[in-house]
Amino acid sequence: MSEYPNLPDIAAAHARLRDLVVETPVHRWRGLEIAEAAGAKTEVVLKLELFQYTGSFKARGALTNLLNLTPEALGRGVTAVSAGNHAIAVAYAAKTLGTTAKVVMMKSANPFRVERCKSYGADLVLADDVHSAFDTVRRIEREEGRSFVHPFEGERTVLGTATLGYEWHRQAPDLDAVIIPIGGGGLAAGMACALKQLQPNIQVFGVEPEGADSMHRSFAAGSPQAIERVATIADSLGAPHAAPYSFAICRRFLDGLVKIDDDAMRRCMGLLFREMKLAVEPAGAAATAALCGPLRERLAGKRVGLIVCGSNIDAATYGRYLGLS
Repeated sequence: MSEYPNLPDIAAAHARLRDLVVETPVHRWRGLEIAEAAGAKTEVVLKLELFQYTGSFKARGALTNLLNLTPEALGRGVTAVSAGNHAIAVAYAAKTLGTTAKVVMMKSANPFRVERCKSYGADLVLADDVHSAFDTVRRIEREEGRSFVHPFEGERTVLGTATLGYEWHRQAPDLDAVIIPIGGGGLAAGMACALKQLQPNIQVFGVEPEGADSMHRSFAAGSPQAIERVATIADSLGAPHAAPYSFAICRRFLDGLVKIDDDAMRRCMGLLFREMKLAVEPAGAAATAALCGPLRERLAGKRVGLIVCGSNIDAATYGRYLGLS
């Protein structure tokens, strides 16, 4: 396993995905509320990855994995475990590339995500919790010969997310800092390694929910750590553990980590809706919450990139989080 994806490999992966993913837009966010929340002199630049196929960045890693399977392995199909976004992406990638997917999701998964996954033709298995879900997917891999597509770990997954950092730099090459949500760390690892190779002086920060802080614990311990339970509304950031490859890349390239609570994500979901007319899941508001909270003073007056990473949430849950129902 290589230390991290290099720029020629990232550029090649980006070119290979060109006809399979959306080059999502970048938008400068201007408004009275964001100026007050982030600081009047801070320039906010959004990468709108919620407009990606499947509604999140996960399509990039899923497709990169499947594109690198042998024809025989692709024919046997794939399997995955996810709170929803990765499962949807793997189902989409399998359908796009002409194979089958059997995915494991938690029984607590958002019903909207379950239906999205089924709409791409995937077979769905529901598990009691995240730990049993990982056990189930390993059994499927072993018994059915399907290739396991990890939600955040491994060279191909990180290479896929690196294409997002590569793309963003081409669209907005002069950012001072970027903030990236962390679940298992695959998104942060890929984006950070691409951005830092392209622009060494850029600052890259990761943000975790207080109730799912495996990367914070891993940084403190110096090795990948697990958490006992996930306790956050941002279920797509609720990885049960960090993993060696993505952890090592995060530790090499991230300039810092911060935590936010669920109320901060709720507030920024509302802020994104009011000023940007974007209806995002909690994870999609995490970077905004970090800028408006723990990173506000540190990044004051800078040109800051925020990734809006996903929007897979049903109307009822969205309304409940915003206090509308």
